[in-house]
Amino acid sequence: MHNLSNLLEDSARKHPERDALVLGSTRLTYGQVDAAASQVADLLVDRGIRPGDKVAVMCPNLPQFSIVYYGILKAGAVVVPLNVLLKGREVAYHLDDSDSKALFAFQGTAELPIGVEAKAGFDQAEGCADLFLITADPQAPSPIDGMQTLGHAMADRPTTFATAATDEDDTAVILYTSGTTGQPKGAELRHRNMRDNAMAGRELFGCDEDRPDTYLCVLPLFHSFGQTVIQNGAFAFGGTIVMLPRFEPAPAIEAMLRESVTVFAGVPTMYWGLLGALDSDTDVQTLGKNLRIAIAGGSALPVEIHREVEKRFGVSIAEGYGLSETSPVASFAPLGAPPRPGSIGKPIPGVEMTLIEPDSWTEIMWAPDAVGEITIKGHNVMKGYYQRPEATAAVLNSDGWFRTGDLARRDEDGYYYIVDRTKDLIIRGGFNVYPREIEEVLITHPGISLAAVVGVPHDSHGEEIKAFVILEPGASLTESDLIAWAKEQMAAYKYPRIVELVPSLPMTATGKILKRELTRTGSTSSTPPPGT
Repeated sequence: MHNLSNLLEDSARKHPERDALVLGSTRLTYGQVDAAASQVADLLVDRGIRPGDKVAVMCPNLPQFSIVYYGILKAGAVVVPLNVLLKGREVAYHLDDSDSKALFAFQGTAELPIGVEAKAGFDQAEGCADLFLITADPQAPSPIDGMQTLGHAMADRPTTFATAATDEDDTAVILYTSGTTGQPKGAELRHRNMRDNAMAGRELFGCDEDRPDTYLCVLPLFHSFGQTVIQNGAFAFGGTIVMLPRFEPAPAIEAMLRESVTVFAGVPTMYWGLLGALDSDTDVQTLGKNLRIAIAGGSALPVEIHREVEKRFGVSIAEGYGLSETSPVASFAPLGAPPRPGSIGKPIPGVEMTLIEPDSWTEIMWAPDAVGEITIKGHNVMKGYYQRPEATAAVLNSDGWFRTGDLARRDEDGYYYIVDRTKDLIIRGGFNVYPREIEEVLITHPGISLAAVVGVPHDSHGEEIKAFVILEPGASLTESDLIAWAKEQMAAYKYPRIVELVPSLPMTATGKILKRELTRTGSTSSTPPPGT
């Protein structure tokens, strides 16, 4: 049997008393998590859920997410994790598009009323029959009319369950893309896709169940990075997951110190946030002593942030790369190899990567400066987009190669370096400009804390380069100062003619900068000042 829930069941059998999930003062052992997941599975089967049926879960980083996740898998059903920021109309779309037959949703807060939005979406959806509300207090009555609480639904159910037999090629999870272009699409990931990607932690990160790690979970578990690298990766090797429902730098540092966290995984903006929140040399030394490995992914890590983390913590960030469609890890920095800041490493075992022409499937000839679109083939690649054969055919060819939309170059040792997204490429006056390259230069300025670069429409150049900049605290710089400095640092066709100082940047729930929001609000048709 090849059910992804075996990751939990095997660790529960070997280490029933070992801490699996920690949230504040709450600590659940592997035995307790497995028992609760079995109760969820029994509930689903009792409600008519059968192997292959889709079941959605809309919950932040709480123990209930993992309990429901593995309970769905035990029942042989398919997990459909939903972003907790979705509104009612969007919830209905995801439920209908995935054919979900049940939904588990956390009650939320006044600021983030997850349960209210889930109920609104459930009421609009056509085929979803059951809705369960996850409450902070499992014994409390439902605060929302028409929603049964998970605590009451699980009460008195058996704590053992005969896990449904599934084939390794059966769908385990449907992960929805962010929908930057068009409607979000559901990537179908097999049991073996998710299992093998989680088990890769032994070779990639040096995981060992005899020396279990403690992971800080700040990456949203509804996203592939958090699911595979943190949740499934930790459970595969009997690790302990310390959960934070949302990322905030100071509470994250406090949790890392309190629980002696050995593995931290985050997107670049999280590392940027941690660096800004450090104020004690003792804390820095303690964090550095405990941390065994720091992992970055989700978006390109600026070289300056990589160097500053290494300088402050004494640990080098191991950078990797992947997408929801690849379970997600496709490449990673080889364990023990000297760090190469800016590189996303090499393809992981069992995975191939190459570069092709962005407008065809033609592989490009290698050269030191050759840039192409990354394509991936291996055990991690999805089945396809759920019920979207045309969208699947556009990115997945008959030989199993998946085109990513990411532009990269490769060095002579086989290490890959992300240049940019094909859709983020700026064409100014006929010249190709890569926003990431400009961002890397801008962040070297001592007065710049973070920067994002986009292309905006322009009458004569087609596109103009605009930089949104967050200054370091206390820095007194003007837009004109930064434009003049950038002009000295970059070629004439590259430097930003337009700079806007901002207090913050729009980000997704996973911490990625929302460049499409910046593009939407930052367009201009004005001509730059003379001489620029």
